[in-house]
Amino acid sequence: MKRQSSRKQWIYDVNVRDFDSRVLDASRQRPVLVDFWAEWCAPCLVIAPVLAQLVGEYGGALQLAKVEVDVGENMKLAGRYRVRGFPTVMLFRQGEEQGRFSGAQPVSRVRDFIRQHGGI
Repeated sequence: MKRQSSRKQWIYDVNVRDFDSRVLDASRQRPVLVDFWAEWCAPCLVIAPVLAQLVGEYGGALQLAKVEVDVGENMKLAGRYRVRGFPTVMLFRQGEEQGRFSGAQPVSRVRDFIRQHGGI
């Protein structure tokens, strides 16, 4: 049970107000995956546990920031990064986007994406 609660500290919600500090600045310490998602989006619900599993496997070496695009002004973030569909997952390192993919993907594909773009 303790493992589950520790996993949650690496997965957190972000919004338009705290994105720069909790994603861009945080990515200078460790890579940060950003999941742009919506509650009505079935593929978003499919990929969420895949991302959570992989972040847990990295044990704190990787974080996951979740942006629910239909909450508040979060759609502005999607516009800022030219997100065209949901889910879109981006990986940030050193304050810069390193790569992205859209749609639900299997664990193996996401793991390869993290290895390729995360530097971990």
